[in-house]
Amino acid sequence: MLAELDPILSAAYSVSLFTDWSGETLEAAWVKRRLDGPEPDGTQAPPEFFGAHPDPGPPRLVDAPVDNLTVVGAAGPWSERLPHFRIDSPPSNGDEIQSEYFVDRARGAAALDAVRRLSPLITPLLLVSEFRATAPDRLWLSGSYDRETLAIHFTWRNRPHQVSAALTEVEAALAPFDARPHWGKLFTMPAAAVNARYERSPDFRALLGRVDPAGKFRNDFIDRYFPAAG
Repeated sequence: MLAELDPILSAAYSVSLFTDWSGETLEAAWVKRRLDGPEPDGTQAPPEFFGAHPDPGPPRLVDAPVDNLTVVGAAGPWSERLPHFRIDSPPSNGDEIQSEYFVDRARGAAALDAVRRLSPLITPLLLVSEFRATAPDRLWLSGSYDRETLAIHFTWRNRPHQVSAALTEVEAALAPFDARPHWGKLFTMPAAAVNARYERSPDFRALLGRVDPAGKFRNDFIDRYFPAAG
């Protein structure tokens, strides 16, 4: 996978790769294709996907109810097929901690290899990890701002102190790759490091000052990462 990461991620409209970082292979690939685009017609899985074969059973990504996942192997609107979990069901496991980091896709394989060296630390704390590619956008605080991106996601067991300790090691391994943390998930990077990787942070801070001069919508998190001028 590390040798063919870009072709694998480019093989369909949406490709998600899953692992617990143990062993020499991945657990699964979840491949989603457009039926109105240039990809092959039909909803049947190809006989092989880079050496992997179709799983005849329902996907099992984490220890969670089978029926909370979106339908596999059937056509449907993007809003019901691109998400992993049904909108009318509890997502994922429910008793967990999540983290996610975004790196330049061109350096994605090297970033994954760096994290993989921490597998003895990561695997005992993990439910599952997911890799996926995202297109560049122009949203100031997006992990994909202005670059083709590889997202490296972790669904951790609910062990806050151990997970926080592990994240310091993960973030150190990803530091050479200018990894951006997901704002809505757990990370331990200091404000200066985070803002250096989100280059439009100064613009966002200035915008906060203009649209919320009295700080009505501020909180401790905002104050830490985007302190008010003065």
